[in-house]
Amino acid sequence: MGGVSNRPWRATVAVAALTALLVSGCSSDPERPAPTPGPTGTTAAPGTPAAPPANDPTARAAALVATLSDEDLVGQVLMPYAYGDSATRVSAGSAAGNQALAGVDTPADMISKYRLGGLILVGFSADDPTKGNQETTNVDNPKQVHELTTGLRTAAGRLAAGSAPLLIGTDQEYGVVTRVTDGVTVLPSALAAGAAGDPKLTEAAWRAAGAELAAMGINVDFAPVADVLATRSTVIGSRSYGSDPKQAAVQVGGAVRGLQAAGVAATLKHFPGHGHSADDSHQDLPVLTQSAEALQSGAWPPFTAGMDAGAMAVMSGHLDARAIDPGTPATFSHKLLTDVLRGQLGFKGVVITDGMNMPPAKRWAPGEAAVRALNAGNDLILMTPNVGQAYDGLLAALRGGSLPRARLVEAVTRVLTMKFRLAETPAAQMSTLNAPAHRAAADALATAAVTVLRGTCGGAVRGPVTVTSSGGRDGTRAALTAALTAAGVQVKPSGGTIVHLVGYGDGANDLRADAAVTVAMDTPYVLSGAKSPTLLATYSSSRASMTGLAAVLAGKARPGGRSPVTVPGLPATTCASS
Repeated sequence: MGGVSNRPWRATVAVAALTALLVSGCSSDPERPAPTPGPTGTTAAPGTPAAPPANDPTARAAALVATLSDEDLVGQVLMPYAYGDSATRVSAGSAAGNQALAGVDTPADMISKYRLGGLILVGFSADDPTKGNQETTNVDNPKQVHELTTGLRTAAGRLAAGSAPLLIGTDQEYGVVTRVTDGVTVLPSALAAGAAGDPKLTEAAWRAAGAELAAMGINVDFAPVADVLATRSTVIGSRSYGSDPKQAAVQVGGAVRGLQAAGVAATLKHFPGHGHSADDSHQDLPVLTQSAEALQSGAWPPFTAGMDAGAMAVMSGHLDARAIDPGTPATFSHKLLTDVLRGQLGFKGVVITDGMNMPPAKRWAPGEAAVRALNAGNDLILMTPNVGQAYDGLLAALRGGSLPRARLVEAVTRVLTMKFRLAETPAAQMSTLNAPAHRAAADALATAAVTVLRGTCGGAVRGPVTVTSSGGRDGTRAALTAALTAAGVQVKPSGGTIVHLVGYGDGANDLRADAAVTVAMDTPYVLSGAKSPTLLATYSSSRASMTGLAAVLAGKARPGGRSPVTVPGLPATTCASS
């Protein structure tokens, strides 16, 4: 499934094509209809259509769309969040949150009332740069998640579109943005995969991760991040596979193939390239000042590689690409989403908005924002700040003509096609979670990522060792201590050779001058100011990364990684043959 391209073959994306597109006066009118025709009636005709071929998801989707009412069509393009860790039983606080969001008490009620096409599960950790728009959490442990997703699907199964499984998504990127962390195999960050530089390892690890997501009932992952880290963006950072677009492209392709082989839709984000601005779209509207040609060569190769690998979805970013549609966030740009992403790059899958509860999208009321996003070329509206207003706004626009019926039908057909495609792959069993083979895949990727930026290539640390860190990293220190002990290295509370850990958000003040070894567990830029004779990078603080680090410190593994970003004053590696 993951290996079939969803766009036309092309040897290269010509700069001239984009230039011609931009000077041709393409309208960014939000009411401009998409070219694909669709039904023109206000509601579906009565009667049951002929059964489409069982093995043709597109035909099944088109047949189902022909039976749906206006209300059902509108609901299928909404993918909000909800409060609570159960579909039908929530706390008083969660019920109040759902009432404010959608005028209902429970997530199941929300699905039923608004005939939803999907729901996103949210939550965050302390280091999560996206926590600003994660207003609740639905995630505790795998058993709870499985029970929640089962209840959500039961509610969705009663809808008119219930023969197509509910989309249940989450942001399981691994690294600082990881929603489910306990009881599952946790991969190292994207930047770690970029350092390892082996797409086969990346694909194997993501296949394991995808199987575990599917086992819990999650069938859409808002990953991988296809943004090239062209700036020192703290919001993208180690979520990116690196600063080289070609190398990042290879890794993105591997992640897509692995994830979708397990029956989970991959989502390339954030088009047209959040890594080309250091600003944070969770706070304001980042501006991309690069030329169209620079974006094409420097930002889009990972997106096109992901599309070639068969990625089912692309997430539009709240980004102002000045060279293409100045002043308009990409989420609302017909030029970027319809003319460029679909017309020039040939993407035929589902386009999903970034969170509509983020500031750049909240410049319009929820209903108007949803209509504008759909008219621009999005097919799914993610995380609206008010479900009722978004639903009512779309329905009114459909009946009033400002949302062309053909555009809505096109969007719903794409969404349902993806649903039927996903249903073709049986989900793994819950017993596969954190399986030894899955942990081995994560460990192999994490170990291959360990990079030495100063010091001897592969030299074991002289024990005993004392592990220290910047504040708030007790769990990571404990994980490394356990991994070192298992690798045969003695660890002492004090008095040993100091191995100092720094991670997300740390700076020069978090370094330790007397450390023999300093290890960067996020972007490695902080190492440029470290005085330690040995500098290492794992790019991640996951258990797998600490296991790989311990193997290197014990002399049992060679640090074969190369930094996928440039660190001032340091080489990509001191291992000359890497």
